[in-house]
Amino acid sequence: MVNKTLLITGGTGSFGNAVLNKFLDTDIKEIRVFSRDEKKQHDMRVDLNNPKVKFYIGDVRDYSSILSALDGVDYVFHAAALKQVPSCEFYPVEAVKTNVLGTENVLNAAIAQKVKKVVCLSTDKAVYPINAMGISKALMEKIMVAKSRTSGQTILVGTRYGNVMASRGSVIPLFYDQIMANSDLTITDPEMTRFMMTLEDAVDLVLYAFTHGNSGDIFVQKSPASTIGELAKAMLKIYNSSVNVKVIGTRHAEKLYETLLAREEFLVAQDLGEYYRVAADNRDLNYNKYFSEGLDSEKVLDDYHSHNTRRLSEEELILLLNSIGYK
Repeated sequence: MVNKTLLITGGTGSFGNAVLNKFLDTDIKEIRVFSRDEKKQHDMRVDLNNPKVKFYIGDVRDYSSILSALDGVDYVFHAAALKQVPSCEFYPVEAVKTNVLGTENVLNAAIAQKVKKVVCLSTDKAVYPINAMGISKALMEKIMVAKSRTSGQTILVGTRYGNVMASRGSVIPLFYDQIMANSDLTITDPEMTRFMMTLEDAVDLVLYAFTHGNSGDIFVQKSPASTIGELAKAMLKIYNSSVNVKVIGTRHAEKLYETLLAREEFLVAQDLGEYYRVAADNRDLNYNKYFSEGLDSEKVLDDYHSHNTRRLSEEELILLLNSIGYK
């Protein structure tokens, strides 16, 4: 990215901060932080005090604001989203406005401004979605793939990953706060599994997609998983805590496990070692010429999900938690 300009939508979030730290000491010319929250932008501006970083107040729901911010931009990491499952359940139209229509605005503006490449950040909840957040993210992916067919010189790529460990609103900071307060540690379902992915993993996935992606590709990182019960035990062991564990039941529209690749995607996914690449299906609407070809769909019998991926041991979980600051 020598002498290039990068814009990050939702740039004041955990991902935006991590990407900034990755690029600040490189030869990049400018990093633009695009978001709605002036307080977070102010705090970030004061903390960084770096002339490379420029701040743009705007909303992906407003096409004119993102179009203006993208003037002269070479690359975009699109991280702006409504991400909380319960809040999206109660306000699904808001999820559509940000995650679906907002993404369309970003992509249309990027194409209009002749941006070289856009990487869209998605989630495992977009696979076989049962909640509004996942459904809106699944539509976001479909919009990215559809537009990639006609985006011209602008390359559109997607990434899909599980819950980032210790990110805002996730369970690890909640467990920490409960342990520190010596209160009950609340678990939705001890047998529920989730992929364990650090913020650094998420950034590495986006950078890999940025470097290797063709238009319409979606990239998935192979990730281990843990049950919520084992995660709680590891947290209790780290802090030598004996607080009670209380099972409270699953929240609105939560799954027992999350899926990173649907069975149908596994059939066409390219194994790249640490990652999978799912290329866009670029057939046109004239299906009759494919009628007799089809796919050998019996080769893959399952999806790639947090129940059948590699399960972390308690020792591995503790080491992973230590690595992200829980000691």
